This record gives sequence, C-alpha cells and structure tokens, in this order.
Amino acid sequence: MLKRFGVISLLLLAAAGAQAQTAPVGGTRGTAVHSDSMRGTTAIADETKPPPLTNPENKDVRRERGYSMQPPTIPHKIDNYQIDKNVNMCLNCHSRGRAPLTQAVAVSVSHYMDRDGNFLAEVSPRRYFCEQCHVAQVEAKPLVENRFEDVDEIIKRSMTKGAGKASAKKK
Repeated sequence: MLKRFGVISLLLLAAAGAQAQTAPVGGTRGTAVHSDSMRGTTAIADETKPPPLTNPENKDVRRERGYSMQPPTIPHKIDNYQIDKNVNMCLNCHSRGRAPLTQAVAVSVSHYMDRDGNFLAEVSPRRYFCEQCHVAQVEAKPLVENRFEDVDEIIKRSMTKGAGKASAKKK
C-alpha cells in the first residue's frame, strides 16, 4: 500500500511540475512567449507562416554538395514522377542498364547492396524510394547557417599557411 501511495504521489508531483512549467508567461494560458532559432520569438500556440514553396530548378546542373557524403540533389523537375512499390520513374533513366542510353548519372553501386554488403541484381529495397535522401534543387535562402568546409579547402589552406611558415624559416 505504501509503495502504491508513493508512486501516486510522484505522479501527482510530476503533473504539478509540468503544469507549473506550462503556466503563462505574461499573459493568458497558451500565449507563453517562446524563442528558438527557427521560429524567432512567437507565442507557443501561434503557428508561424512557413516560406512559400518555390518551383524546383530545371537546369540539369549538378551542384556541389554542402557536406561530405551528402546525397546529390536532383537537378531537374520531378513533378508527377511515380515512385511507389510498383514503379520508380527515376530508374527509367538512372538504373545502371539505362544510364548509358539516357546520359543520366547512374545510381551508385551502394544502392545495389543489401544491409549485409551483398550485391543484388536490382536496386535494394532500402534504397528504392529516392526521395528519402535526394531532393530537387531550389534557389532558396538557407534556414540555418552552414559553416561546412570541404576537406580539400581545409587541406589547401593549411598547406598555404605551412608554406608561408617554411619560407619564413629559410630567411
């Protein structure tokens, strides 16, 4: 009986604490002011309006990746592409057998491997739904600052700094 009473007391205390945390800050319930990096300062109950969707680019130009191992973005429109358990329209051009004919970039060999590293004759089911990782390109301002530096740029910068120090030592 005491154990049960102790658990109930803990639950009541937790509920009271949660209610205290959601108590209004300078207003009525549900209008507490909240600030975060994505939404700015807004009342928690208020929905911020997302930026409008823009049309995807259709330039067929491959972009540089924002970070190493980033899946490539899609450089063309994919509106009305059927990708479901029966059909994957991406593979009409990007499968390893069709890519030479269509001049499209072939799907990476990693997409033909199962989770144990065994090669398959067809695209792996876990890699079949392209839009899980790949997205169409859109000219849009990033929502979050990205300070990624490509490893080649870091090496190049360190080599130039190192060369400057070496020439200073020779003098």
